[in-house]
Amino acid sequence: MNLGRPRPTAHTDQPQGLTGIAKAPVEGPVAVAAPGPRGAGGSGLAGDAICELRHHGGEHQAVYAYAREDLDHWEAELGAPLPGGSFGENLTTAGIAVNDALIGERWRIGAELVLEVCGARIPCRTFAGHLGGAGVLPDPDGRGWVRRFTRAALPGAYLRVVRPGTVRAGDPVAVEHRPGHEVTVAFLFRAVTTEPALLPRILTAGDALHPESRELALRRTAVG
Repeated sequence: MNLGRPRPTAHTDQPQGLTGIAKAPVEGPVAVAAPGPRGAGGSGLAGDAICELRHHGGEHQAVYAYAREDLDHWEAELGAPLPGGSFGENLTTAGIAVNDALIGERWRIGAELVLEVCGARIPCRTFAGHLGGAGVLPDPDGRGWVRRFTRAALPGAYLRVVRPGTVRAGDPVAVEHRPGHEVTVAFLFRAVTTEPALLPRILTAGDALHPESRELALRRTAVG
């Protein structure tokens, strides 16, 4: 479990030049609740900074999860250590195929917390600059990272809060519900990035789909 604090960066349009992407593991329980709509609500985790509210945070990006196994893949690719939180994720999972999770899939974490998978992380220049500035990438501005991350199609998942609760490092994750459609996190990511012909098919995910992704798919369907 990882939280971030506001830090200055040159790689954002946020008015104060701040980002909360640099997250680090924390001990003890952290309260998780729905943060409210985009633009007003930030992170779903108490004490976690979301500085650019125009593009991040809110109900459909309340929690970001990335698999430890996928971080290990990038460690090997990049030749640099990637501790939990390196990609700005709140939850660094183990034993969960995050990118194979279905949109609308529900996870119970610990005794109370229930989250629902609703979106895929789209890389941005703040992400690239964060890794470049940390020395993970050879270029301090992270040039080429957005394209490389997109090509790999290992985006990690955004989740909304269905039932609030607390989360602690080491809490088990149990899949409580798995829908019957085909739209995984990776499928959605490919549809909205490199394979737009897939967009009409993401609509089968129904109401669980991130509203921005739904709007994009509807526009594509209308044009088609």
